[in-house]
Amino acid sequence: MSEIKVPAMGESITEGTISRWVVKEGDSVNQGDVLLEVETDKVNIEISAEESGVITSILHQEGDTVQIGEAIALLEAGAGAKESAAASAPAPEAPAPAASPEPAPEQSKQKEDAAESGSPKASPSARKLARERGIDLDQVQSRDPIGRIYQEDVKTHGSVQAAPAAAPSKPASAPSAPKEQASFTKPVERQRMSRRRATIAKRLVEAQQTAAMLTTFNEVDMTAILDVRKRRKDKFKEKHDVGLGFMSFFTKAVVGALKQFPTVNAEIDGDDIILKKYYDIGIAVSAKEGLVVPVVRDADRLSFAEIERNIGELASKARSNTLSLNELQGGTFTITNGGVFGSLLSTPILNAPQVGILGMHKIQVRPVAIDDERMENRPMMYIALSYDHRIIDGSEAVRFLVTVKELLEDPESLLLEG
Repeated sequence: MSEIKVPAMGESITEGTISRWVVKEGDSVNQGDVLLEVETDKVNIEISAEESGVITSILHQEGDTVQIGEAIALLEAGAGAKESAAASAPAPEAPAPAASPEPAPEQSKQKEDAAESGSPKASPSARKLARERGIDLDQVQSRDPIGRIYQEDVKTHGSVQAAPAAAPSKPASAPSAPKEQASFTKPVERQRMSRRRATIAKRLVEAQQTAAMLTTFNEVDMTAILDVRKRRKDKFKEKHDVGLGFMSFFTKAVVGALKQFPTVNAEIDGDDIILKKYYDIGIAVSAKEGLVVPVVRDADRLSFAEIERNIGELASKARSNTLSLNELQGGTFTITNGGVFGSLLSTPILNAPQVGILGMHKIQVRPVAIDDERMENRPMMYIALSYDHRIIDGSEAVRFLVTVKELLEDPESLLLEG
């Protein structure tokens, strides 16, 4: 009998949540077969069988949090293990009365397993708390849509049970039940946060609490870029087999501005400022379970076509949930594009430990004063730079954003900066 354990999944990952079991108890598996999927803070990882055999016991269910190195299932090695176990069950050679006392330990284990499977679905922490408080899980009401009982359900049940004992003589406690029921008269659906969504929430709050974050705004006349795309997109596509989008222009402009203002490409480590001499640009992508930021490595050394190809591949992986940890770590600056969803203006939140993030927005035709006498309708985009004021002064942030604006409004200059 061997244990199936949670493998190491990266330096910064210490635990994960079982999101899906592919197999069930009693299933035969071959070496290399996928057994389950574990959701971590960054990516989902499939765990495969290291040897062939039969899954005899699943120790942790879907939704349970497991630590790196923790045993999550038991496997009986050997391809024929399942068949031999099934063949031994009837025991036709031995007399029926004599066979019953011999496998008593196995039968008792089977009874325990049966009792376990018949009991309410509950997380290990909920079962432990229920045992400590002497609470019958059958009496605990779950608020989970699939009926799974969590530690909070047990705590709530315990407090509800304790209330009458603490004040049995108070008639005022009687109306509390209708009041509690009244809060559930309207239809609601309770959903547990995915591990990734909970991590995103935690990191965004931490970014606002630990950084002196400010945002400065400007606007870009997109006429020149739209003209270049209109004239060049067909030949570009034909030559490079990839579309010419806006992200390559913005990535090039950001790299050019970072070279002029290196503090925006830095991070804070205690009392030190780490100035990074490379340009790994994170591109925020909206995936099914939330925003992820895959990284385009050495963007300063890439052509427009290479940047577009990199972004396309990373976005495709993000949506199919196949990004690797390496593709998500180590960015120096981030670009996020709320314009694809129709956002006209927003204040992006820093992607810690980075100290700068550029927000793109919707292109909207607006009247613009060309000079004292002329007005023209131009395709305009608001851009926003959120920055950490602890190491970036306001004037530096404004000049950085103006540089990005000037480079975008003169696309030929991007070739010179590159």
